[in-house]
Formats: sequence, structure tokens, C-alpha cells
Amino acid sequence: MKNYDENNIFNKILRNEIECEKIQENQDNLSFNDINKQAPVHVLTIPKNKYANFNSFAENASDKEICSFFRSVLEVAEKMKIKDSGFRIIINCGPDSNQEVPHLHAHVLGGKNLGSILG
Repeated sequence: MKNYDENNIFNKILRNEIECEKIQENQDNLSFNDINKQAPVHVLTIPKNKYANFNSFAENASDKEICSFFRSVLEVAEKMKIKDSGFRIIINCGPDSNQEVPHLHAHVLGGKNLGSILG
């Protein structure tokens, strides 16, 4: 993919160069615990294909990949037992969002009342 950094930490995780605590995995996606938790449940879901951000994913991923990604997020919520109590999905995209890793990732947060979005 154009403008994709092959050496980003998530791509290293996908290449098994760095370990992670896996929560869910399928053919298209990997979900694992965030090492810098912001809530009792803080899981990252990433596509296995190389998408630098949401824009790249939405513009280039197949419908199957897009559907699979969001279903993986739901599977995380189910496995972590936050589906019914509620959870937040955050996808940062680009510099103004403070996206830290240039590989699309969704933060799935829950396990307590998360308060207001920007509070």
C-alpha cells in the first residue's frame, strides 16, 4: 500500500516479531489487549492487510474486509463481556486525531462508564 510504514508496531505484531495478548483472530483481523489501557477493557482490532488509516481502509478494502473488521469488533465486545453494558469504539485518523500508529486500528473500550466523549 502507498504510504504504508512496513516497520510500524502493528505490522511487526502481525509478522510475529512482537508478542501480543490475543483476544480474537480470524482470516482478516487480529484483536489484542492494548498495553496502555485507558479503561478496564481496552482492546485493539487491526486488519491484517496494510491500511495506514481509516481513509485508506474505506477507500481500498473490499466489502468483505470492511464487514469482517466491524464483526471482529463486535466479537471482542462479546468475548470481553461488554456487549450488553456498552462500549466505545474509537478510530483515530490522521495528525489532528493523534493517530499514533500508521496502521488502521479500532480501540474497543469498556468495563465501566466511560463518561463523555471529549470530557
